[in-house]
Amino acid sequence: MKLSNGFWQTYKEIPADAEISSHQLMLRAGLIHKSGAGLYNYLPMGLRSIRKVENIIREELNKIGCFEITMTVVTPGELWQETGRWDKMGGLMLRFKDKKDSDLCISPTNEEAVTDIFRKTTKSYKQLPVKLYQINTKFRDEIRPRFGLMRGREFTMKDAYSFHMDKASLDEGYQEMYDAYTAIFTRLGLEFIPVVADGGAMASADSKTHEFQVVANAGEDLIIYSQEAQYAANVEKAQTVRAHSEFNLVLSPLKEVSTPSKSTIEDVCTFLNIPQHHSLKSMMYIATTGQESKLIMALLLGDDFLNEIKLHSFLKCDHLTPASDEQMKSAKLWKGYIGPVCLEADIAMVFDKSINLDASYIIGGNKKDIHIEGYNPKRDTIKIDVADLRLARAGDLTLDGEHIVTEKRGIEVGHVFQLGDKYTKDMKVGILDQNGKLVTPLMGCYGIGVTRVVAAAIEQNHDNNGIIWPKTIAPYDIYFATIVKAEEFVKIADEIYKEMLNAGIEVVYDDRNIGPGNKFKDSDLLGLPFRVVLGERDFGATGELEIIERKTGNVSKVKEDDLISTLINLLK
Repeated sequence: MKLSNGFWQTYKEIPADAEISSHQLMLRAGLIHKSGAGLYNYLPMGLRSIRKVENIIREELNKIGCFEITMTVVTPGELWQETGRWDKMGGLMLRFKDKKDSDLCISPTNEEAVTDIFRKTTKSYKQLPVKLYQINTKFRDEIRPRFGLMRGREFTMKDAYSFHMDKASLDEGYQEMYDAYTAIFTRLGLEFIPVVADGGAMASADSKTHEFQVVANAGEDLIIYSQEAQYAANVEKAQTVRAHSEFNLVLSPLKEVSTPSKSTIEDVCTFLNIPQHHSLKSMMYIATTGQESKLIMALLLGDDFLNEIKLHSFLKCDHLTPASDEQMKSAKLWKGYIGPVCLEADIAMVFDKSINLDASYIIGGNKKDIHIEGYNPKRDTIKIDVADLRLARAGDLTLDGEHIVTEKRGIEVGHVFQLGDKYTKDMKVGILDQNGKLVTPLMGCYGIGVTRVVAAAIEQNHDNNGIIWPKTIAPYDIYFATIVKAEEFVKIADEIYKEMLNAGIEVVYDDRNIGPGNKFKDSDLLGLPFRVVLGERDFGATGELEIIERKTGNVSKVKEDDLISTLINLLK
């Protein structure tokens, strides 16, 4: 592309609503254009990168026998009503009615639609497994869209779905897809970590699910990680053990202590001059199953934090919400002074497994400005339920106690998930097995946020001057900048540009009539892998051009006759 007649515009100003680097740089470098809140048009430079990501995905999925389809962006509400998600996902769905008063929505995902295709086309076990994928537009009506393409309302997504006769086949297909994802993100040139993820309400005990996280400081997700143990998990799912802690094993009678205006663990422990893990944190929740609601007290060591997902999973309830101030008042609990003794209400208690049940602790006294010292769980509590409730953190140990874990921030760009029979059962899908018996097939789903991948790549690869593209997904390979005035050098530059094109090199030819400083700033902002500079003075004296690698800043000189072969080698 010649910039003198190309469609590309860069900007010096940082947009006011662009909070993270990738959002700022994509707007400034002319990759995207904001249409509305969470809505972006893809401009030529940005679209080229998106297409390259899509092509890599296609190549790897085709290798494992996936077949590409395209499903409608608008889907009938009746499909969603079969699974109950018409109401459950209502807030994220853009719903409307057509002229016949039929319910429709803009697809936020396509499990129902692909299951409908499958049940109308596949009848026998002989046709399984089936693996289908599409790369298509999705819309989710985010309440607070932010971070550009990282969390927009309309986005491009690759969603794949597989159907299997049994769990063994599902496991095999899951591993194939996991390996394909590993190949995809490796080819994209990104630093990524596959992490064990939470399966949510749809996951059974033996379901597998992994997120593929691009490592980046601006990532919304926290990853608990040990390279030595080859362990990585989203903090919501991570299982670790505390590093060794000294507990107070001296037992003494329960005793009230005055703690005026000390309602936090930090303040109480400072006031009493004890370590925070010598106290217990009591947190109140309402667990609802069907029409029944129960008051739950979750207890942790004072310096730990509750993982609500783990508590929800342990209780196996439909809904879990923090108890309101009014609900705690009704149970005669003082906020900031709650503890597991002297309770007037019927409260179920769950102790985190990191609590040493033989030790002595400071707890809330269930009175204003009062705590109790000398609490021993085994002695002072009749019924003790123990579960893994704490949020994992850096400095913990892996479950075998052998390795220390660290924390990394990540951007979720892919997710592989075993759905089991959730959708096939709800939508009454039946397949004839080897014995002619009608059985319900199992299902897997596998997503990659295509446009999010592009944003994540920039978030991971940039500096103060602009983007630093991985080679495989850069809009172009080369930024060819000329510093020439004489007509003979213009002709030489034009000829070199043609030679690059003929060699299959994707090149941006900056032949604009502007100063070299502006050209170099635009080159760094766009961040193509290499910049080639033809300077009239240097070329006239030595016949050499300059090659600058964007990632390292390394500079080399090359003769015109060697330029094409050198670039081809650099781009391999």
